Amino acid sequence: MRFLETDEHDDPILSVVNLVDLFLVVIAVLMIVIVSNPLNPFSDKSVMVIENPGQADMRMLVKDGEELREYQSSGEIGEGEGTKAGVAYRLADGRMVYVPEAPAGAGDGAGSGAAGGSTR
Repeated sequence: MRFLETDEHDDPILSVVNLVDLFLVVIAVLMIVIVSNPLNPFSDKSVMVIENPGQADMRMLVKDGEELREYQSSGEIGEGEGTKAGVAYRLADGRMVYVPEAPAGAGDGAGSGAAGGSTR
């Protein structure tokens, strides 16, 4: 009755099944990577990614909904016109706080900021 018994080690279908399982695991890992990527094409969130911050080859990617824009640094120091709009402070936990300044003609003449007694 040796002919009726099957030897599992010689069955070529088992190795094909193992390859299919391996490809399913690889596909699942790739799907997780795509979903966890901040620039996920299926997400409607607004995201900004900065590569090489502060370097001459700095690059910014801005994703707003389905629109993706890229800004590349030229490496030159920028120059422009404008006025001081406020002060930004970095807290001990790493958060940034922006404190806007009152325009030069506004206010009660007591100064600007919290020390001036502003009630805004």
